[in-house]
Amino acid sequence: MSMRTRTELLLLVAFCGFLFFYGRGSFGLVGADEPRYAQVAREMLQRHDWITPTLLGKPWLEKPVLYYWQAMAAYSLFGVTDSAARLPAAIDAALMIAAIYFFLRRFRTGAAEDGALITAGSAAIIAFSRAAATDMPLAASFTIAMLAWYAWHESSKRLYLSAFYVFIALGMLAKGPIAPALAAVIIVIFAASKREWRIAFRTLWIPGILLFLAVGLPWYIAVQMRNPEFFRVFILEHNLARFGSNVYHHPQPFWFYVPILLLSLMPWTLWFVLAVVERARLFWSERRTAVENPDDAWQMFLVIWLLVFVVFFSASQSKLPGYILPAVPAGALLVNEYIGAHRNEQKRIPLAFAWIHGLICWWLVIGALTAALIQQNHSLVMTGWTYVSVAIALLVAFLVAGALLTRNGWRWLRPATMIPVLISVAAILRLAAPAIDAAQSARPIAASILSFSREQVPLAVFAVKREQEYGLEFYLNRAAQHYENGIPGEAHVLVAGQEARTQLAALLGNRKLSYLTSVKAQKLDVYWVGK
Repeated sequence: MSMRTRTELLLLVAFCGFLFFYGRGSFGLVGADEPRYAQVAREMLQRHDWITPTLLGKPWLEKPVLYYWQAMAAYSLFGVTDSAARLPAAIDAALMIAAIYFFLRRFRTGAAEDGALITAGSAAIIAFSRAAATDMPLAASFTIAMLAWYAWHESSKRLYLSAFYVFIALGMLAKGPIAPALAAVIIVIFAASKREWRIAFRTLWIPGILLFLAVGLPWYIAVQMRNPEFFRVFILEHNLARFGSNVYHHPQPFWFYVPILLLSLMPWTLWFVLAVVERARLFWSERRTAVENPDDAWQMFLVIWLLVFVVFFSASQSKLPGYILPAVPAGALLVNEYIGAHRNEQKRIPLAFAWIHGLICWWLVIGALTAALIQQNHSLVMTGWTYVSVAIALLVAFLVAGALLTRNGWRWLRPATMIPVLISVAAILRLAAPAIDAAQSARPIAASILSFSREQVPLAVFAVKREQEYGLEFYLNRAAQHYENGIPGEAHVLVAGQEARTQLAALLGNRKLSYLTSVKAQKLDVYWVGK
């Protein structure tokens, strides 16, 4: 291994270690999905059951099993914590970046380090690498699969095709049949764009298909045998119904994923837009040439990969930002190709582009530096710290733009951009994390309850959000009973919204209600309710 390669690998390890792993538990699990997925994995580990996911003892068949298996392994090694629950996504993201680096070293000479760091430094990749969710396992396995397929396409080595089938099977275990289905669509469209249908037919390799079935099918068979309702719940309700209707209440306009994709690729958004415009111009002006040149064929493959995800989920009636996460690496690799091509031309970066990119980095830094104030006040209140934050962000924008306007601007682009990325992540972890924890996670609520008693007393909730309920169930490892469904007869801890104080007296009648504490950031009160 050469000194240059060792240096690149050390740099990647350092960046990925900080961006994906450092401070994973700086704030507690947030939203509805993180605590639910973390609790499902805990229950599977406690039951030593690797087949049926359960939530509070009942089958939870909304998602396949890959994340749960990974979280169970993390719990076994490090204990059941929110940090361990987020470890699978961090590892998956790191493996994806490693795959990108080694693919580019082998097939795109001179672009490996930049391509890996651009992908790692994209906003969505950083965010989802720190989430206890199924999105990153799918994005990582799908990305590795598509890189393996293209490696086979260029080299004809069956080892790469075998890897494609294995990782697509893992993608199916991560989030379902969407992985093989969209991979097939991408390959067919790519073959059509090259007018070489044999590419698609050659992909149908019997040993590879057997590998896919051996990796991806056993769990599906086992869970269906144990849970006859699995096909209805998972396939019909959480795949077909989720796509074709708004049954899960995530409606968004058709164009929703356009801004989401641009935000996901921050701070590389400008270069992504320029890369797409350049690809479109080449495609329409030189249709045949654009797919005959190996460089153009690779970029066409990336465009198809990206568009298939964006268009497919734009047609869905249920839309969430994480659905198009597997498209983000394709966008980042397009950015890498664009920057690499212009760097080789040895031309200066246009003045307007340098300043626009500097301003994008400014917004990234100012957003991170002021996130805590916005979280606490629900608006940006101008204080002394706010002015300091703006000054830091302006300095970043000035330095980034200045670096890009030098003769070596293209070479300075990646390091000049990664510095604001590091500043932003550090600011979120150091400044915003405590505010996020206080206002959005159930961890401080659970800590308040445990400060009074660590016994497994019954837990009830009234007028709380489902995110708070699911979080309490994870951190306290017990089911929460809803007052709306009946008041427990035994003594219990009650978590209730502060606006519900007047209703509690009427609901409880003569039962003793003792105030314990308040969680002001979440407008909740904690009580002890006697028999």
